[in-house]
Amino acid sequence: MMLIFGLMLLQTAACLDQFCSFDQSDPCYTALGHKLNLMMVQDASKYDLKIHKRIYNPQDDPLCRVKYGRMRECDLYNNRPEVTVINGTVIINRVNRTDSGIYTLTLTHSGGLETSRDLQVIVEAPTGSVEVSIICSSSGVMRVFCSSEGDQLLYSWTLNGDPLMDGNSSIDLDEETDGDISCSVKNHVSHTQKTIRLKPCPVSVVFVVVWCLQLMFLFGLLGAFHIYMRHTSGKKPEDQKVRMRRFREGHEHTAEDS
Repeated sequence: MMLIFGLMLLQTAACLDQFCSFDQSDPCYTALGHKLNLMMVQDASKYDLKIHKRIYNPQDDPLCRVKYGRMRECDLYNNRPEVTVINGTVIINRVNRTDSGIYTLTLTHSGGLETSRDLQVIVEAPTGSVEVSIICSSSGVMRVFCSSEGDQLLYSWTLNGDPLMDGNSSIDLDEETDGDISCSVKNHVSHTQKTIRLKPCPVSVVFVVVWCLQLMFLFGLLGAFHIYMRHTSGKKPEDQKVRMRRFREGHEHTAEDS
């Protein structure tokens, strides 16, 4: 029982509160699974409120009616006990994907005048743990990879505190590079970073083998060329001697015939 209670406390502590308002002009970014506090008005007792999510048209869109600061009629958050309205603020204790969308808040004043405001809510999965890995290629390039879970991730790199190229999940460095490299991953709702120590790439076994084979092939060509030259240069004096002997033999036969 104590273990279950402890896990519940950890889960509650891990959830972050996000505060948005219908008065803001920028979109409301909120983290998936975390808590969203969506303020409609500061003093809800002065108005009859209606909040609906724009899907098809205003007549058919799901909506909630709020009176005296509390939710009354609602088909927008049906079967979701984690959603409440307190003092003019919609509180979603665990945001899910379906909470993304454009919401319209309609305020009915005491004199019957109606005003409305729109707000776009965007749900993003927060970044997870960051993993950094290294691959050394035979072409003399060290490629560093960075990965993490989450939506709409942006990457940035630093080497020994100096910024490198941003925007990519991998980066190419010289194989002799060493020091501390950091990968930072962020989106609109969270930020995570990991730093590892770089070491120069070891000499590739494949590269050494290929290099040795190339040398052996080169030496083989040189040896074959040397043997060929010796064989060719040895034939020239021998051929000359044969020609001289034949010439003398022919000359002797001619003298005898005479």
